Formats: sequence, C-alpha cells, structure tokens
Amino acid sequence: MTAEARRSFVIERVFACPAEKLWRALTESQLLAQWLLNNDFEPVEGRQFQFRNDPMPHWDGVIDCKVLIVDPLKQLSYTWSALGLESVVLFTLTPAAGGTNLRMEQSGFRADQDIAFKGAQYGWHRFLTNIERVLGGVA
Repeated sequence: MTAEARRSFVIERVFACPAEKLWRALTESQLLAQWLLNNDFEPVEGRQFQFRNDPMPHWDGVIDCKVLIVDPLKQLSYTWSALGLESVVLFTLTPAAGGTNLRMEQSGFRADQDIAFKGAQYGWHRFLTNIERVLGGVA
C-alpha cells in the first residue's frame, strides 16, 4: 500500500500543568499504567516494549511497541502493533496559556482498518481523559 492510502488522526488537549509533570505521566512506566495500560516501557530510543491488556477470545491483549523518539519535554514516539495494525503514536508537548498543549497523533491506518481507526480514536479520547486524573496525583 502506498503512503497515501494510510490514515491518521490527531487529538489535542491543554493540560493545566507544566511540561515536566505531563512528561512524567507519558514516560514513567508506573504512571503510564495508571492512565493507559500495563507496560514495561522505558524512554530509550530503540527499546522494544509491550502494553498489556486483558486477553479476549480473539486477542492475547499484547501490543508490541518500539520507542522511536525521546526528546525530553518535547516529543515522544513509538510504534503500536496489534491485531494487524502497524501504526505510530507521536506525542508533542508545547507551552500553552495555563499549562501544556499535548498533541497526540496515531498514523498508519490502512483504508481497510476502519474499525481499528474508530476504536483507536475512541480509546485515545478515553485515555487522555484518564491522564488528567493521574496528573492530579503527580507531584
């Protein structure tokens, strides 16, 4: 498939906290597990890791990932591979009035992956709502 046949989506939110606090929630495995999924993540470029969810009849609950970019307080990116989906997640942090803007983009959805595309959009909206709760407990 050509690159033109791939789709992506973007979600942006401003969080009322400094970039350092948001960065911790994105990169510390224990905090990441509180708002996203259980994991063995480390913010090291090239590191392979997994997110783990409860298994389902058609899926073992494992998302295989590889860290692509770690630019502290600015960008974090990793691959996201599960159920035939090979995509890339990119977080970009920028200063904003009253806090930090988080731009999350997931790219790489094929035209025939409409269910995965819609499910990912729903999931990320829920995850980013969860991160607000976690940020409240981060010093």
